[in-house]
Amino acid sequence: MVINSDGTQMGVMSKRAAIELAYSQNLDLLCVAAKAKPPVCKVLDYGKYHFQQQKKEKEAKKKQHVVEIKSLRLSPIIDTHDFETKVKHAKNWIESGMKVRIDMRFRGRMMTRQEVGREIMNNFIQEMAEIAIVEKKPSLEGNTMSTVLAPKKK
Repeated sequence: MVINSDGTQMGVMSKRAAIELAYSQNLDLLCVAAKAKPPVCKVLDYGKYHFQQQKKEKEAKKKQHVVEIKSLRLSPIIDTHDFETKVKHAKNWIESGMKVRIDMRFRGRMMTRQEVGREIMNNFIQEMAEIAIVEKKPSLEGNTMSTVLAPKKK
């Protein structure tokens, strides 16, 4: 099945006849549906077609929304003012649509007091509860406890 450059169907023809038709119009023959019965080919300017395809892909890429993940590091021995400052930063990021990853690193003898770190992590999550949801629950991986908070759907 051959489709002309202006969109009219030329009908079913042999491969050689289709190529000659395209050649006589100084255009290319492009197979658009190879698995169809019969295969569908179109007579067109391939350079122009390729350029339009690239333009469509670029436009689609512009419309994509990439979610950025910001990272915060807490400590099991964090002071209240430092804690409030980190909460404030995290709230600003969440409100602007970003995800926030909170890490808490245990060093040396702090590993024996993981419950203190877990309590601080839970306090942080409760402070953020009104605007964020927990995407990944706090979990210990090696000597680092981490969690991911995402903005609530509106």
